[in-house]
Amino acid sequence: MTAPTDTAPTDTAPTPSDTARTAPPHGYTLPLSPSGRSAMVTPPPWHFSGDVVMADYRVDPEAAARFLPPELTLGPDPGAAAAVFAEWQWCSDDGAELADPARCRFAEFLILLACEYRGRPLARCPYAWVDEPVPLVRGWIQGMPKQFGQVHQIRPAQVGKAGPRLAPGGRFDAALSAGGRRVAEAAVTVEGRADGPPFLHTVPLVHTRLFPAWLPGEEPVTRLVTSEVSDVEFSEIWTGRAELRFPDLPDADLAGLVPVEVGRGYVFSYAETLHHGRELEPA
Repeated sequence: MTAPTDTAPTDTAPTPSDTARTAPPHGYTLPLSPSGRSAMVTPPPWHFSGDVVMADYRVDPEAAARFLPPELTLGPDPGAAAAVFAEWQWCSDDGAELADPARCRFAEFLILLACEYRGRPLARCPYAWVDEPVPLVRGWIQGMPKQFGQVHQIRPAQVGKAGPRLAPGGRFDAALSAGGRRVAEAAVTVEGRADGPPFLHTVPLVHTRLFPAWLPGEEPVTRLVTSEVSDVEFSEIWTGRAELRFPDLPDADLAGLVPVEVGRGYVFSYAETLHHGRELEPA
């Protein structure tokens, strides 16, 4: 029989934390993971190609001004606005999302208000809706006020009768529903080709990146930013008579942006590459 010993063993087996942890979990966005590939949103650049139904309209200038931060002014055309419906296909720089149509397609609706920053024409987006989670989170990264909604629009038909042609008389309808409400409806009956793109689709958008306070004593972070884009392309642009209605609005603030006058409508395809944000110079 061997006498017991109280000498401790000199070697211990390595623990999983000793052998497996080579780098902390990471990613461009949450969720973080060891490889970073679990992130909900991939890092930019992001490439977009889409079909747009758009209506220019006018709102009460005083109502529009209440949606602008103090750094922005209404500019020379106060009350100019636009309602934009778009169906998009997007991908990261490696194009991987294009192999998964459920991931690379989404639709959105935006309201745009004409504004200026130190004489520079811009557009402000006070409301936006989108129908997929990835573009919603990506919009929050940019400072876009995206919410969930159901966005639908009629596509042009090249054959058959189940859709309008991009030709005089073709009617393109679009609609937004959110929270069980029919928030917006539009229709553009094209009459001919436009000389150029609609103005509010040619100027940079200006957003407020907002990170609310969460920790005790913390202040919210707000930054006024625009986006850096390249490879902008427009297809042939068709224009015509527009109709625009906001039948069932979810809040009184949005009710201030209903049309007092509806202008021209537009139907076109558009593409861009979005690289990163750029903070506006402080006043």
